[in-house]
Amino acid sequence: MNYIIRELKETEIHLLDDFIYESIFLKDDTIILPRSIIEKPEVKVYTENWGKPDDMCLVAVCDGKVCGAVWTRIINGYGHIDNETPEFAISLYREYRGHGIGTAMMRAMLSKLREKGYKQASLAVQKENYAVRMYKKAGFETVDENEQEYIMICRLS
Repeated sequence: MNYIIRELKETEIHLLDDFIYESIFLKDDTIILPRSIIEKPEVKVYTENWGKPDDMCLVAVCDGKVCGAVWTRIINGYGHIDNETPEFAISLYREYRGHGIGTAMMRAMLSKLREKGYKQASLAVQKENYAVRMYKKAGFETVDENEQEYIMICRLS
């Protein structure tokens, strides 16, 4: 599958709502959550008021269509570590998963974070999510966990 990775354009910020919705992992993919779930404060924190100094987003473009996004921001989200550690969000539309695009986006964002001088990045992932393997391959390690999720960091230095 051919794709390019580039920075999110200002005219595409609205797509983050699509991608935060797509990022919600359910073990049973026959269950469809209402789109209104992205309005919950604990989810909305990943996208609302986009454009703060630490906000960064890369998108994958397949055949002229944005098909995935990876973004980081310093927030008090599910994977919060501290106020200097950007937290990851990443997702692809279903039909583009399993082609290495997510891994490529992840690596590109880690490189961008290193260039900007960040010491580490964090994320939270449900234990049953297939993406756990990708995060480990990208250099993330589990630093904490609760009943459902791993809290992972990637040291960038």
